[in-house]
Amino acid sequence: MIGRFRFVVAALLVIVFPSGLMSQTANLNRSTIVGERIPGGCFVPGTVLGGGSPQRPAGDQVIHGFNLANLDRSVSPCEDFFKFANGGWIKNNPIPADHSSWSTFNQLHDRNEEVLRQILEEAAKDKSAAPGSNWQKIGDFYASCMDETQIEAVGLKPLEPEFRRVATIGDTLALQVEIARLQREGVNAVFGFGSEQDFKDSTQVIAGAEQGGIGLPDRQYYLQDDDRSKQLRAAYVQHVTNMFKLMGDDAPSAASNAAAVLKIETDLAKASMDRADRRDPDKIYHKIPVAKLRELTPHLSWEDYFKEIGARDIGAVNVEQPDFFKEVDAELQATPLDSWKTYLRWHLIHSVAPLLSKKFVEENFDFYGRTLTGTKELLPRWRRCVEATDHELGEALGQYYVQRNFPPAAKSQALTMVRNLMAALHDDLSTLDWMSPATREQAIKKLAAMNLKIGYPEKWRDYSALHVERGPYVENHLRGDSFQFARDVAKIGKPVDRTEWDMTPPTVNAYYNPSMNEIVFPAGILQPPFFDPNGDSAINYGGIGAVIGHEMTHGFDDQGAKFDAQGNLNDWWTPEDLKNFQARGDCIAKQFDSYEYEGLHENGKLVEGESIADLGGLTIAYAGFEKSLEGKPAPPLVEGFTADQRFFLGFAQIWAGTYRPEYARLILKTNEHPLGPFRTNGPLSNTPAFAKAFGCAENSPMPRPAAQRCRIW
Repeated sequence: MIGRFRFVVAALLVIVFPSGLMSQTANLNRSTIVGERIPGGCFVPGTVLGGGSPQRPAGDQVIHGFNLANLDRSVSPCEDFFKFANGGWIKNNPIPADHSSWSTFNQLHDRNEEVLRQILEEAAKDKSAAPGSNWQKIGDFYASCMDETQIEAVGLKPLEPEFRRVATIGDTLALQVEIARLQREGVNAVFGFGSEQDFKDSTQVIAGAEQGGIGLPDRQYYLQDDDRSKQLRAAYVQHVTNMFKLMGDDAPSAASNAAAVLKIETDLAKASMDRADRRDPDKIYHKIPVAKLRELTPHLSWEDYFKEIGARDIGAVNVEQPDFFKEVDAELQATPLDSWKTYLRWHLIHSVAPLLSKKFVEENFDFYGRTLTGTKELLPRWRRCVEATDHELGEALGQYYVQRNFPPAAKSQALTMVRNLMAALHDDLSTLDWMSPATREQAIKKLAAMNLKIGYPEKWRDYSALHVERGPYVENHLRGDSFQFARDVAKIGKPVDRTEWDMTPPTVNAYYNPSMNEIVFPAGILQPPFFDPNGDSAINYGGIGAVIGHEMTHGFDDQGAKFDAQGNLNDWWTPEDLKNFQARGDCIAKQFDSYEYEGLHENGKLVEGESIADLGGLTIAYAGFEKSLEGKPAPPLVEGFTADQRFFLGFAQIWAGTYRPEYARLILKTNEHPLGPFRTNGPLSNTPAFAKAFGCAENSPMPRPAAQRCRIW
């Protein structure tokens, strides 16, 4: 999906590639993803509430959900709180060879995969599973993924019909039909198309088209001339060359074909919109009646395209980047057909490489894992197969996960805490000194209308139209992607289904969707260290409380603030309030512009929304924690830490983690989320209660001077 799925969803986490095994980086449908936004969205399959705290060395002291061994007491909390709170954790948790980063989220992800593996292996062994049942489908899908003997034996045979169709393309119309066909199978060919919620009528689903068609993570990888970018482009061209060789091309042809691919992708990249600009909903909303599409792209036959993808009765399309589609139209005429055929061959094999025999998997991983993210080893086969099943059959698998691991009491406790934090945000909105009564009224209406989704969907996805068998794994995967594409396109022209989820139940993440005006917390994140029903409330408020506050305040970040209570793109601010709000957001953007990692700075405008939400989440969670203590005796010290100090320790441990340098650079250049140290110290530096809790002097490194402090909530 685009629109709602690629722009609007604002999740908690950064996109993380645990194995570095990415088949696509611009269009992430077959990546082994854990982690946020789509584009922004984060996906980290999680574990269970009450499933125990993360693994720790014997003898560590744990204080009500916080492990004292996580601390580095050689660092002052007023100097670098991230290092103080997480230095011990980092020392004791080196990055595994099969990961590009390692964090508390990864720990939960790995423990959760053990749970999912048990379910899938039971299903795979069950010979009496009812044909067509979800149990049969998840078992057979997982079994086909695990059957390496069959995968090696069939090789490229399942793809031969598609390669023949590409080879027989004889004119531009046939080229467009094949582009549409490949898109139906999940291939990132030229551009993206799917359903999206109409930004200005949130009750309706419309068609949307967006830029795409590249194999590197972002347009800047094709355009920047620094040494690192040149080296990566050269490595990419060599990778594409190697893949053509594996398909049987001789060395000269493979090299020539790789050059043709780079030429087309570079042209597409030049016409693509900058990632920071894509965060602005006003800049990507261009709803065009179908009858006028030909004026924009006279050589692109949308009628034939719609017919091929199975879309019916499309009245209008939101063309997110009109200039990009003008370039596509020009390239359809200017680029030779043979070059286009080469490009489509590449994107087909690129899309399915992780699903094929070992030589393709290894070559794909060598570039997208070792080179691009610094990952040393592939994930074990079973982990890749668990992730793939969760991706293709997530709600089928999720039903069994919930039955075994998320009791009703857990959902009830989570709902209570969410409502407490919503009450804290209501109180804050009611008293903000910079917001006028007119804007305040609309903001409170939006908060009151915010929908809550906790744990799992009320209505499960129907997979009856998806055929799964123990045949070749790549065929199951292609059918899965075709099923998802057809299901998505079928929504166009229909009312929005507000029961749908954009994350699967085991996901260790959360998100806010402004078009839906909803906050969503999958079961996977409602567990230690974020939430422990038996733990210290200070740690819980600092952990899951800040997560809840983060998602709620996404409704009022630089993106979410443009949508009203019904989820429509609508200016509901007074001019003066909007000016004040934007100035406060600019303060945060400038602050994060100053953060540097190995010569690369954060892009303040790119990370502004997530950083607003981080600061807002921390502020609201602390207010909620203070409110929870009203009328009660002062909490006692625990291992020498006050309740306020434990709150801030609970917040910091969310972001405990480290990155391989290659992966950190990828995040800094392409992702809407700052790196973990900045997500910890950035909000805390703007929080006077933190400085007070740890007795920080005004001139110590952590607290920002009052004149420079950023404050929204």
